[in-house]
Amino acid sequence: MRALSDTVPPPPALLPISEAQSIRRQQEVDFARGSIRYEGGTLSTEVEGLNARYVAGEIGSEELTAAILASDTARS
Repeated sequence: MRALSDTVPPPPALLPISEAQSIRRQQEVDFARGSIRYEGGTLSTEVEGLNARYVAGEIGSEELTAAILASDTARS
């Protein structure tokens, strides 16, 4: 009997992102951070780590959003 992992392909690997894409992602993160601060909040260390991975191209926007929503920060 085959395991589920044998029948479901792994998620596609992310391709390296360009410097321009990294800058755009940093701008997105900075804007979100500023918006949260404007409302009187701060980002947790966990979310800042996720943001850094997003800017570096280690995760995509869908993964970033899912990880933030699954974090303790979103449930607090």
